[in-house]
Amino acid sequence: MDGKLVLAEACRGCMGITAGVGYTCLIRSLACVWVLNRRLLPLAMNHQTVDESPQTRSGTYSAEATLPQPSSKETNGAIVDIEPAQMAPPVDNPEGTLRGWLTVFGGFLVLFGTFGVVQSFGVYQDIYTRKTLSQWSASEISWIGSVQGFFVFAVGFPAGRLFDKGYFYHCMRFGTLLYIFSMFMLSLVKPQHYYQNFLAQGVGMGIGMGLMFLPAITIVSHWFRARRSLAMGLVVSGSSLGGCLYPIMLNNIFRSSETVGFPWAVRSVAFLDLGVLIIANILMRTRLPPKRAGGHGAVMKEILTDLPYMTFVVGTFLLFWGVFVPFFYLQLYAAKHMVLPNITRYSITMMNAASLVGRIVPNHLADMYGLFNVLIPSAMVCGALVFALIGATNVAGVVIFALLYGFFSGGVIALATPAATKFVTHQDLSDVGIRVGLLSFVLAFALLTGSPIAGALLSHQNYKWPRPLIFAAVVMFAGSACHIVVWRIFVLRKGTKRV
Repeated sequence: MDGKLVLAEACRGCMGITAGVGYTCLIRSLACVWVLNRRLLPLAMNHQTVDESPQTRSGTYSAEATLPQPSSKETNGAIVDIEPAQMAPPVDNPEGTLRGWLTVFGGFLVLFGTFGVVQSFGVYQDIYTRKTLSQWSASEISWIGSVQGFFVFAVGFPAGRLFDKGYFYHCMRFGTLLYIFSMFMLSLVKPQHYYQNFLAQGVGMGIGMGLMFLPAITIVSHWFRARRSLAMGLVVSGSSLGGCLYPIMLNNIFRSSETVGFPWAVRSVAFLDLGVLIIANILMRTRLPPKRAGGHGAVMKEILTDLPYMTFVVGTFLLFWGVFVPFFYLQLYAAKHMVLPNITRYSITMMNAASLVGRIVPNHLADMYGLFNVLIPSAMVCGALVFALIGATNVAGVVIFALLYGFFSGGVIALATPAATKFVTHQDLSDVGIRVGLLSFVLAFALLTGSPIAGALLSHQNYKWPRPLIFAAVVMFAGSACHIVVWRIFVLRKGTKRV
């Protein structure tokens, strides 16, 4: 019954008493007063909750605040509750709308044109080591790609804060301009001028990517709730598709000419990315209001003293310390072992193609069997495969390694961020952004140092391949050991092995 009807019913009862109608009106009035106390007060409280609390304690938009509250109706004088399932769905429900899916496609294009280039650095590593930067060691050259990857994750932390404050479009547009400008500058660098490559590709392109990377993934949460994991998975898969296309494009243009090949290969990628990112900027739209500002000091202190979470962060750092080493060095490894040129050129493409599948299938298995139950075996298989690569010096060995490692490493990369959300302790999810952001910032240093360490172990003179491969495998096994400790803690706390 509506609040006004209840109040009117009570007034009619009181008027009946005043007119001296008798006991019937008295009983009716008492009943209506009881209904007034039982129904009208909760209605007022619900109205206050929706109007005054559209946001959670942390400032995160609460979808539940817009959901309709259970109501009631009168049937033959009796008041019957209406269940939420019987009520009309919310008017503002973005799940599965055209605008939401266009935003997903825009995010897919962003990761296709940015992180897809990061995953193709093995092609640059090969051409730099053998031609344009041949006077520099493999370790020094790998610093270019490592710094680029570092900025993608490290700049993502402040970019995420800007996103929360409503500067999504500013991040995307400025990031696009800086990224494309730096790529055209890379096409103008002169051979053997290391600092030019470092500034254009490592610093400029890296910062531009970082401004777009995290906002392009996070924007999906504005449009999806029930299917948010699927939507984010589709966005992230763009990086693997880019990692398949760019090596083919770069290798084919690189070998067309000693002098014209490199500049126009880079410009071709720049023009392609310019078109892709313009479309992405047009398609992606925000929906929710900016989050309210609030102090995070107490939350950060709580997170830093969370021993299982910090163990997980250390373990994931070790995994990312070694997991990208094959993406940097596989093409050079194949070339130095006299593998067929066609297989050498497409080794990175094969690995990224398998990684595309590996970023979808393990996520589905994680929903069925538990996230850590999929993440830990995937990481251990990656370590074992890197050990096995020491003996894979022919075509079959390189192809099998590229396909298997691409699949399992895709699972490791895709499951790292969802795993961080398992440590959230606040019911209003006020600590989820800080936990994911802290993990991203720490992983930036893993990307910064992992491949240069492997390059230093490789040496510039005689290419001692077992040393960097053993390093990558050992740190991945160590990271898996940390995750096993965390898995055991979850099992003891929850009483189930499905974690």
